[in-house]
Amino acid sequence: MALTEERRARLLAYCRIEEPTDEELLTLEGLYDAAVGYMEGAGISPPASGTPRAAQYDLCVNFMVLRDFDQRDAQVSGTVSDNPAFRRLINQLKLTEPVSDSDTSEEDSQ
Repeated sequence: MALTEERRARLLAYCRIEEPTDEELLTLEGLYDAAVGYMEGAGISPPASGTPRAAQYDLCVNFMVLRDFDQRDAQVSGTVSDNPAFRRLINQLKLTEPVSDSDTSEEDSQ
């Protein structure tokens, strides 16, 4: 899923980055690709644009990008744990993943 100009603008707004440097833009693009890859690996496909599910998907991707952007340092102090609201969104997206045609067969309907 390519990072379009519109999606980049929404991501920058979420991360509260008003005038990003070229380095920050490259970092954000890599983090975006990694977040989308994580979602795909978790079994969550990109939903149709303009749907509530797409908004949830984007929120999860935004959260992962911002988290990783803020924690770029090699060292993290204190206790680090998953955000429960983020984990609930991921679980909901997994549980509501649409069934693909390949997941059903004629044998299942007989």
